[in-house]
Amino acid sequence: MRYDNGGELLVAVLRELGVEVVFGIVSVHNLPLVEAVDRELRFVPVRHEASAVNAADAYGRSRDGIGCALTSTGTGAGNAAGSLVESLSAGASVLHVTGQIESRYLGGGRGFIHETRDQLGMLRAVSAHAAAVGSAEDAGRVLRAAAAAALATPGGPASVEWPIDLQYARQTDRSEPPARAALPHPAGSGLRAAAEALATARRPLVWAGGGAGRAGRQLRTLLEATGAGLLTSNSGRGAVPEDHPQVIGNFATAPAARALLADADVLLTVGTHFRSNETADYALALPATHLQIDADAAALGRVYPVTHPLHGEAARVLAALTDALPSDARPQESWGARVSGVRADVRAALHDSIGPQAAVCDALRAALPRRAVVARDVTIPSSSWGNRLLELYDPRDNVFPRGGGIGQGLGMGIGAALARPDEPTVVLAGDGGLAVHLGELLTLAQERPRLTLLVFNDGGYGVLRNMQDAYAERRSGVDLCTPDFAGLAAACGLPYARVAAPEEAAPVIGEAVAAHGPTLVEVDLVALGPMKNPFTPPVKIPAAGA
Repeated sequence: MRYDNGGELLVAVLRELGVEVVFGIVSVHNLPLVEAVDRELRFVPVRHEASAVNAADAYGRSRDGIGCALTSTGTGAGNAAGSLVESLSAGASVLHVTGQIESRYLGGGRGFIHETRDQLGMLRAVSAHAAAVGSAEDAGRVLRAAAAAALATPGGPASVEWPIDLQYARQTDRSEPPARAALPHPAGSGLRAAAEALATARRPLVWAGGGAGRAGRQLRTLLEATGAGLLTSNSGRGAVPEDHPQVIGNFATAPAARALLADADVLLTVGTHFRSNETADYALALPATHLQIDADAAALGRVYPVTHPLHGEAARVLAALTDALPSDARPQESWGARVSGVRADVRAALHDSIGPQAAVCDALRAALPRRAVVARDVTIPSSSWGNRLLELYDPRDNVFPRGGGIGQGLGMGIGAALARPDEPTVVLAGDGGLAVHLGELLTLAQERPRLTLLVFNDGGYGVLRNMQDAYAERRSGVDLCTPDFAGLAAACGLPYARVAAPEEAAPVIGEAVAAHGPTLVEVDLVALGPMKNPFTPPVKIPAAGA
């Protein structure tokens, strides 16, 4: 195929990938790409390159596909780097296409506008795959190879730098999408030994991580065949709907769940990284008999010892394990009741501990349909109850910064909302995190997706404030100037509402979610009232003088 320029080629590749919306910032070094996308697809001009990647990331996650971000050269690509780190941490499929200076000046160090030293090296450091377009005849191959790498398992962002002269050039494309590499499958003996350990378990548990997201049906079948209880990481939420009676959820470090883990005789883990904040900085004890499924061989036994490593794709391995179980493989008769009791206990304890914020959580779940994206920034409501108590029923609805970076929630929410325009999206953000990319309020006002932005206003960085109040003699850098959110919303042309008491949560949130456009809802945490216990993250703070 021949194309008049690189933009037309990019549009053709994006159509092959099913991408209809692209996020980015226009520049002299990506103009042919932006013009073609804006003409043939939908181009969303965000206000910061980091948000372009966050939005593309969430666009892909919420559709179980891939998203695309366009950035400029040098500083523009550098601005995107932090969000590429998030996508890399999450294994999220993002095609990041960035400009480059004219190919004849590459490496010259002349100070050409937007030039940076070793841009490709920078991109390699923060991407799962990075490549440069070297000729107008090779651009199609480079783009398709990058997309394939992003969509592979475990996946991640793929960055392509494209010199501006080669973007303007006529393109000749004879490339085909590369064949997808087959994932390994455990050998028969290893699979049989794992199935026997699971079949003889009397008190089995399963722990699902993000790698279980595409294996929900197989995971549910195995759960029901074994009677096991299901713990999840934050990333594994929704793989089995969280109203299923065997789903305990993202509560592994809660006291009742710790006690359950201590009594379990077999644990099967599926595609989880055992992140530090979900294992109490690796202090969480697991059963001695540990079956671990992961598509990444390096993950097997990396954090916890594993007795039965199973290297392969979760859906295939889970199905094979279930098929290998005898029909009479059942746990102790009392184990199911124990799992149900822990499921109820951890939820009741958290609901009680968050005090008046429980009304916000309850109002959200009541207002949202069963399928709706819940995007969360790193903020106290998200970390304390949004990541646990607010029920989710599908992994595509579960959008949050898995790497723990603040300020990414709104960009992610915009991407998800434009990926699924017929369903509501809710964003949980703090006032401090929102300020990191406050300009995206203008993107929200311009694009007008069906998005409710809940801003939990406590006048600064509440998590760090609580840590300093608990462990330090003074506060540093946590008390911030906060805008008048009603005035800010008015300036951006956004509808505004406020929650200042528990009884206001249901009507305000219900009306906002029912709207077919954006609404900024301020949750005034000072007026609403404090949690029973101030939330601090599960990180170790050395004792004074130690």
